[in-house]
Amino acid sequence: MTKVLKTLTDTVYDSVEGYRKASEKAENPQLKAALNDRLQQREQTLQTLNAELQRHGEELVTKGTVTGELHQMWMSIADLFERGDEAAAERVEEGEDYLKGKFEAALDADGLDAGERAVIQQCYDEVCQGEAFGDQIAQQYD
Repeated sequence: MTKVLKTLTDTVYDSVEGYRKASEKAENPQLKAALNDRLQQREQTLQTLNAELQRHGEELVTKGTVTGELHQMWMSIADLFERGDEAAAERVEEGEDYLKGKFEAALDADGLDAGERAVIQQCYDEVCQGEAFGDQIAQQYD
């Protein structure tokens, strides 16, 4: 079910880029540091997913999707920082909720081999941490 793995990897790449842009635009030093921490963790998740793609003989994901919903959500984060950390925190939360849903759907799907399922589950754990982070900053900056 490499297509599922590829889709998740594309979406995680978009998330990495979203965190990168958000951390560049954040004004609050604590928020900037927290976003950078999440960025590093999400980059690890991307590396894990890319390694699994490589194991299947697929090309690594090295650029984001242009039309993906999460991509559009994350790209708007940079604009929201122009209007303040609060608005951006809300968008991070929305992006994390979306990403968590994509991983849950993948884990519920049939056709994953044991290796794919294990990798997706491992990455899902980090995604859940990201979703909790999104909730936390949305509350903090609300």
